[in-house]
Order: sequence, then structure tokens, then C-alpha cells
Amino acid sequence: MSEENPSRRFSDAALPHLDAAFNLARWISRNDHDAQDIVQDAFLRAFRAFGTFRGGNAKPWLLAIVRNTSYTWLSRHRRAELEVAYDDDIHGGEDSASGNGDVGNPEALLARAEDARIVNEVLAEMPVGYREVIVLRDLEELSYKEIAQVAGLPIGTVMSRLARGRKLFATRFTTRRDGGHDGLR
Repeated sequence: MSEENPSRRFSDAALPHLDAAFNLARWISRNDHDAQDIVQDAFLRAFRAFGTFRGGNAKPWLLAIVRNTSYTWLSRHRRAELEVAYDDDIHGGEDSASGNGDVGNPEALLARAEDARIVNEVLAEMPVGYREVIVLRDLEELSYKEIAQVAGLPIGTVMSRLARGRKLFATRFTTRRDGGHDGLR
């Protein structure tokens, strides 16, 4: 039996995850056109590095490349977005999201058409570090371990960012939905 063509193996492993790659790049860059450029560059990088892929689930491996490519793109084009840190005084404290049911879960809210616009606005305006873990967990359904792999972070940091990101999301979503001003504009 002959060895399968490397281009074919790459296509079989990577192309099923093209939508997830675009989704991650779009949420990090907050722009469809930029995301297309990022994904194209990331897939080229992934193809060149395909010899380092050791099999298994290609999605975390590929999304790690997309994430890194996205951050490289941001550092070149919008460096200020990378310098936003989480601050309880600015982004909301520990108690800010209590009693809001599924408000901290973007996937559940996207299913409700009347809230979709607000979900997209709030998620797009969040600091990139929180935005990416929410997208990877709640929209792409990666495990904490896979997110840690993609983001190059310890699992504890992933869990912490996800918890804080969900609280921030819930606070901003509730404020925006209820017609209040949340300081984002």
C-alpha cells in the first residue's frame, strides 16, 4: 500500500475545521476580511508544519496555529488590543453576574434570535483574551485541555479566564439587553 499524498492528508485533517478556524480568527480580529487573510496565512503555516502533526484530533493543533497567526496579525495591525488586561473595577467584579441563569453562556443565547445581535456586539467588544476562550469553549466546544493546547496556557488559567470572561459577558449582556449603558461605547 502506497503512502498517501501529503497534500491529501493535510486536506483530510485540516479542511473539516475550516469553519472553526475562520470563526476563531473572526472573533479575535473582529473583522471578516481580516479573518480570511489570517486563516489563509494560518493554513499555509499549518501545511508547512504538517510534518510536526502527530495524528489524533487536528482541530486543537490547527486552532493553535490560527490563534498564533491571529495574535501575530493583531500585534502588527492593532497592538493596543493586545494590551487590555482584565481589571475588576473596569470589567466587573465577582458578584456582577449572579442570578442571571444562562446569560453567561453565549451558545445558549445565540439560539435566541432576539438576543443574537447583542451577543455578537458584547462578545466582539470584550478583551481578546476572554473572547478567545469563550469562543473556543462555548462556540467551538473544545475541552479545557484542548483550549490550553490551543492558547498555550495552563488549564487553571483557561478556567480562570473562562470564568471571568463569562462574568464580564453576562454583566455586559444584561446591561445592554436591559437598555442600560455598560461603558463600552
